[in-house]
Amino acid sequence: MSDIATVWDVSNSQGDWIVESATLKNGDDLATSVLISLFTDRLANASDVLPDATGDRRGWWGDLDQNVPIGSRLWLLTRAKLLPSVAVTAKSYVAEALQWMLDDGVALAMNIVTAIVAPSMLTIQITINQSNGSQRALSFNWAWNQLN
Repeated sequence: MSDIATVWDVSNSQGDWIVESATLKNGDDLATSVLISLFTDRLANASDVLPDATGDRRGWWGDLDQNVPIGSRLWLLTRAKLLPSVAVTAKSYVAEALQWMLDDGVALAMNIVTAIVAPSMLTIQITINQSNGSQRALSFNWAWNQLN
């Protein structure tokens, strides 16, 4: 049985669920896993510079006493100026968030490419070589001026 499918709502820059035939749509577990891994806020490390003065390191209460936290630290970049260094940091945050897929054997290999494709656009392209022999490509883009 498949899990509830999470889909990316581009116009609102958020994940969402879709009702299909009076039930929540299911399937596409790989894409759902990537969306949750990237767009759930992982607890910031004690050494991370937070994007605001709240002192809130975010994270999810369900990660307490867990060996592998859920989510990514991409949220730490929300107020950063879009420079090449941000693309490099985003790549490391994506790799960190998806490492569990390699550790659990969901993926055999992964290629992550981040780039600034316009003065105010960051793109993340992920190619996942799955353990069943198939390959899946996913792409995410952010209009940076809308986030800051």
